[in-house]
Amino acid sequence: MYIPPHYNNQDIDEIKDFLRQNSFGILINIVDHKPWGTHIPLELETDENGKDILVGHIAKANPQWKNFTNEAEVLCIFNGPHAYVSSSWYKEEEVPTWNYIAVHVYGTLRVLTEQETMQSMHRLVDKYEKNSKQPISLKNLSPKTLRQVKGVVGFQVQVSDIQATYKLSQTRADDHHKIISELEERPDSGSQSIAKHMKN
Repeated sequence: MYIPPHYNNQDIDEIKDFLRQNSFGILINIVDHKPWGTHIPLELETDENGKDILVGHIAKANPQWKNFTNEAEVLCIFNGPHAYVSSSWYKEEEVPTWNYIAVHVYGTLRVLTEQETMQSMHRLVDKYEKNSKQPISLKNLSPKTLRQVKGVVGFQVQVSDIQATYKLSQTRADDHHKIISELEERPDSGSQSIAKHMKN
């Protein structure tokens, strides 16, 4: 993606933390000569060699998987908070803009076996159930229910490139205090979150 130099974040630890906290992404590949996207959880993990991978699954009813060829390059997009920034908050006249965080991950795809897919589902459910009032585990579900895994295709993406845009008014240092103050007065979560990121 296009990233102006001021907004290019190359802090890989910060970016990986972002991916773990914002793991609901968009998987994009080519289907019938057109870009095709599916909104799904894409979990950042490491493989047996310590390399970064994204792990996910989609329904077999989704034709996207029929174009899953091993070593095919895919794009995974992750969106973070975003907020409108009014130029009325600036000391000097300028056009309004939008602050946001977005990460693009490129890599090659490999289809998982049914066993690997089930293992990834156990990890996924355990991660998101740990803070539930009454956490469930796939270990306690009936074989009949677990047979639903046959209706999905699991995959992993071997990460080859990560691009991160953190557009947080870096070019307007003199206006930072005012921008943060105005964002904090807004009730929406995007404005609140962008204000927190700008403080860091």
